[in-house]
Amino acid sequence: MKAHDGMYIDGAWRPAASGETIDVVNPVDEQVIDRVPAGTAADVDTAVRAARAALPGWAATPPAERAARLGALRDVLVSRKDEIAETVTAELGSPLAFSQAVHAAVPIAVAGSYAELAATHAFEEKVGNSTVYQEPIGVVGAITPWNYPLHQIVAKVAPALAAGCTVVLKPAEDTPLTAQLFAEAVDEAGIPAGVFNLVTGLGPIAGQALAEHPGVDLVSFTGSTAVGRQIGATAGAAVKKVALELGGKSANVILPSADLAKAVNVGVANVMSNSGQTCSAWTRMLVHRDQYDEAVALASTAAAKYGDRIGPVVSAKQQARVRSYIEKGVAEGARLVAGGPESPSAQGYFISPTVFADVTPDMTIAQEEIFGPVLSLLRYDDEDDAVRIANGTVYGLAGAVWAGEEAEAVAFARRLETGQVDINGGRFNPRAPFGGYKQSGVGRELGAHGLSEYLQTKSLQF
Repeated sequence: MKAHDGMYIDGAWRPAASGETIDVVNPVDEQVIDRVPAGTAADVDTAVRAARAALPGWAATPPAERAARLGALRDVLVSRKDEIAETVTAELGSPLAFSQAVHAAVPIAVAGSYAELAATHAFEEKVGNSTVYQEPIGVVGAITPWNYPLHQIVAKVAPALAAGCTVVLKPAEDTPLTAQLFAEAVDEAGIPAGVFNLVTGLGPIAGQALAEHPGVDLVSFTGSTAVGRQIGATAGAAVKKVALELGGKSANVILPSADLAKAVNVGVANVMSNSGQTCSAWTRMLVHRDQYDEAVALASTAAAKYGDRIGPVVSAKQQARVRSYIEKGVAEGARLVAGGPESPSAQGYFISPTVFADVTPDMTIAQEEIFGPVLSLLRYDDEDDAVRIANGTVYGLAGAVWAGEEAEAVAFARRLETGQVDINGGRFNPRAPFGGYKQSGVGRELGAHGLSEYLQTKSLQF
């Protein structure tokens, strides 16, 4: 890791407007590992001006050339994949093997997919007596979270650059070192000055300044529904487009015909992955009443196997938040069958893999996003009851359905009010659209649908 004491603006590392810094803490041992500049509204303004100045040239760059630059960026990320994994592990606390397999590998795949899309997408088409053009929307303000620090950056920046937009990125203050590494990769890939700009800083200061800046044409935000609501209101007042990927409370529905042991074990692994800090995690496992007790026993055993195999959550604040939800679950009558609120380690922000049984749909732990390694098991009577429970939250981001026959699972999945559903453990697809129904957000990321978020249409009639 090579920390920078400035912002990456207009193709160079420049001093920040103030001398204030943000500590970067290793969640495993609670030690400060680095410091980055605490950006202000002045830094954001400088970055937006640089992006605005670079926009005409980048927008006019042929798609094939933009594709080549994205391909070069992907290649740089490949060459630095070990450094990426080590950086994510240092500031997020993710076990190194997971950082290598997911935090480094997935963004590389996504960057590669947009290099291909930039070269093949139809930015122009004939419709009757009209020619329809898809043009870049302009300057993008990208605000990203800490849970998948590089993936969330690439999922916004790559399609924006493919579309011909320029970008100002404000990454999460907990994981800014990964963002600095990405800025180095952008520079090494030869992307022109001003096309991508980085401002590190606190959300209420730098993030808010970016969302409110009149020189930003689109705000792309991933984070909590509460903050997304504020950004949406601010953008709405300015008649500015937003792309919001927000919270989730996903249901993992196991139908009676499914392989119960496989569905439960994969479901537990899904929740424990990344220490539960995944907005699309299947944190509610719905099991038919006749199989419920067996599922509880399987989930308890599966969770116990994880022990210290999962990393800590990202911060002391997040640890306190997750522990408070576990305590609330106990207080509201849910039954702990694994884990609990007590920290398994005297040092670091660790949470024990936790499983609740006898959870009812109205309980807080069944309704609110916890963002930690906490699974709730709910019983249902029949398929209609399972649909009601699965759809019975304000969220609709993701989910899973398991059944003996694929057609049965698909029929059930079509009844779910959610943007993405895995069928019998379906694999991640970097070209499939990702995003939510209801209060889980507005718009989609990944693939052609993600690219379209950064484009606007113009038609010429002849």
